[in-house]
Amino acid sequence: MTPPVLRGFRDYLPPDAGARSELRRRMRAAARRAGFTEIETPSVESFELYQTKSGEGIAAQTWMFRDKGDRPVALVPETTPSLARVYVERAKSEPLPVKWFTASRIWRYEEPQAGRLREFLQFDLEMLGVPGVEAEADLLATAALLLDEIGAGGLYAIRVNDRSIAEGIGRMYGASESPRFFRAVDKYRDLSIEAFVSELGEAGVPESAARELTEVFASAGTGVPPGKLEPFFQRLVAQGLDESARAGVARVRGLFALLERAGLGDRIVFDPTVVRGLAYYTSTVFEAFATRDSGRAIFGGGRYDHLIELFEGPPTPATGLAIGEERLEILLKAAGRWPDGEPPLDSYVVVVNPALTPDAIALVEELRRAGLSADCDLLARSMSRQLKEAARRRARRALILGLKEAGPEAVVERDLASGAQREIPRSEVARSA
Repeated sequence: MTPPVLRGFRDYLPPDAGARSELRRRMRAAARRAGFTEIETPSVESFELYQTKSGEGIAAQTWMFRDKGDRPVALVPETTPSLARVYVERAKSEPLPVKWFTASRIWRYEEPQAGRLREFLQFDLEMLGVPGVEAEADLLATAALLLDEIGAGGLYAIRVNDRSIAEGIGRMYGASESPRFFRAVDKYRDLSIEAFVSELGEAGVPESAARELTEVFASAGTGVPPGKLEPFFQRLVAQGLDESARAGVARVRGLFALLERAGLGDRIVFDPTVVRGLAYYTSTVFEAFATRDSGRAIFGGGRYDHLIELFEGPPTPATGLAIGEERLEILLKAAGRWPDGEPPLDSYVVVVNPALTPDAIALVEELRRAGLSADCDLLARSMSRQLKEAARRRARRALILGLKEAGPEAVVERDLASGAQREIPRSEVARSA
């Protein structure tokens, strides 16, 4: 008996495999149009890279093992530390700003669920060397372009927060430990009010203050749009936000102004519950969510201004985000916008009898070298079966060899959409496309 695919892993068959490839092609094209260049990093890295750089959550989910040299190594659970390692190696020669993207396989040992597997493909955008919110504006505008290019326009919005604001809110309500407070806030949308109050209590927030904070979060709803941002911030400041948190407010105001100028005001909201789980985020954090299916996350990211220094590199401001392909598939399929799969063929060469198969193979090779997609039958099937196969492959045209009514050295071209036929010289088939 053949063992089944492992839990949390998945086979990708036609047409989905082709559709996913098309998605990546569009994402790569959009990233390049925005000035990002592609890099590739290994699928296996030293476990130390994640043990201290990504925080407990990622380290606990890492597929770690010892190699034949008894070194602790890991299948890559995220790419940002790898990109940081690469940058440190090149920091002295790399002109700023650095704008990189990757399309990488990622492995995390976590509980599988819809949109979350143990192996998945992730598309990352990273920018290094820009200290201001101009970096986040460019990054989020590029992510929006990318999502629109794959057909997700109108299906998502972007939540934005700043960790300084979150820390300030925590201090204002009595939190004694920021990491515990962040973990509680990160669960806000998944917990009942009582469970959330209990989580805040473990972070040192008194019950009365926890219930008041729950009301503040509830007043934000699914996010505060640009037009209602000032009254919300004024309320927080009046309640006693300290100087560090007010600096975060200023950053969010600046970012929203830039995003509105870029035409993204209709898809950005401020959300005080967005904190993101990775330990290296320093200020601005953000995530895109689906607007039509309970707010499923599509991408997440933030600013990580000190990560390069952890790798003994020079002080370098940085920001980035990661998009999971599984979530995109769920989003686009639900909206009826999933790509068809592999692109249709331009030409399918059909023969009247199998004796002409060598001629068909020669013509197919000629078409391919002329830059056209082409194929032919290799199973000696009847002409009607070949035409059905051409239709199944969504070929634009069938090129029929051997019809008696065709002249010598001629091919009959049949448009498979309209059924119209014409006779063309064999020597002009490639040029007639």
